[in-house]
Amino acid sequence: MARLLMTALTGAGHSVELAARLRSYDRDGLPERQARLAAVGGRLAARFVERMRQRSTSERSQVWFTYHLYHKAPDWIGPRVAVALGIPYIVAEASIAAKRAGGPWGLGHEGAIAALSRAAAVISLNPADEAGIAPYVAAPTRLHRLKPFLDAQDYRAAARVRAANRIVIGQRFGLNEAMPWILAVAMMRPGDKFESYKVLGEALRPLLGQSWSLLVVGDGPASAEVRAALASLGGRVYYAGALPESQLPAIYAAADLYVWPAVNEAYGMALLEAHASGLPVVAGASGGVGSIVADRRTGMLVPPRDPAALAAALQPLLDDASTRHAMSQAALTKVAAEHDLPAASRTLDGILNAALAVGRRAQPVNP
Repeated sequence: MARLLMTALTGAGHSVELAARLRSYDRDGLPERQARLAAVGGRLAARFVERMRQRSTSERSQVWFTYHLYHKAPDWIGPRVAVALGIPYIVAEASIAAKRAGGPWGLGHEGAIAALSRAAAVISLNPADEAGIAPYVAAPTRLHRLKPFLDAQDYRAAARVRAANRIVIGQRFGLNEAMPWILAVAMMRPGDKFESYKVLGEALRPLLGQSWSLLVVGDGPASAEVRAALASLGGRVYYAGALPESQLPAIYAAADLYVWPAVNEAYGMALLEAHASGLPVVAGASGGVGSIVADRRTGMLVPPRDPAALAAALQPLLDDASTRHAMSQAALTKVAAEHDLPAASRTLDGILNAALAVGRRAQPVNP
């Protein structure tokens, strides 16, 4: 998503410079590490400001833009730079968890809140985050919504030659072209991804009396556990392993249904890729999934940890090609109108230009 944001901003006519490569992520909640990262961030901010001051006024950065701000990965650089240069500070996809206050990530939590409170614009990609961040945004008018997006060109092109893709993918993985193909694309790692795979296996087990095959794309440290969770589905499951991004559009377009329980999913880029390829989605209604999947129009939404509900939503669609086709067309239309790169470029351009026009200066920040 960070790369997509840069591409969208460039497409809107803005010049984008990657300002820093500091990884402020603290996985384990170590206050000492957070303090060290904050100090490093301060030094990098000072270097960046000095570099900007050596440029002519017209060549200096006019906006600082930070992506994905939260207690485990606060921004120790951007607010300082924005104050020193007198430029707007903008954040995309922030989240605040009140339970982290005063805990192992206390310093990161405070840093994330301090950054949010100084932001000229806060861009939400996940509506589920907004209740947590809204109290810390300086004014309601500074909170903006941007729907998850992608460059849909390759996915749209794959959808146009679905029949050809289906032949190739069927031959490659040994799938029967006469029966519906269910697709899941996800990393195999412990935690929420594995929980989603478990729910998927439990949901598909009662449907063994129907005709379908499951193609799983992905790999990772929980591969053995995932295979065990799906073992009761027998020969219905085909494993593609991890595949390069360039191969995914053809696979999405060739399938009949994308199914994913989406346990604790933020919004799910794979769900958006599926829709961009004209693939209906049956998914758990976690986080911002509902901003991608229009329930009963482009797919079906169910509670994310409810295998019975997932099975009930999936069962009629397996036998109803006409409804799948209608959902496919609706998904293609929705992505083109709301989630494609040009739409994101227009939205971001409006947010940046508004922030620049107001000319708000960030409040001082303690070094």
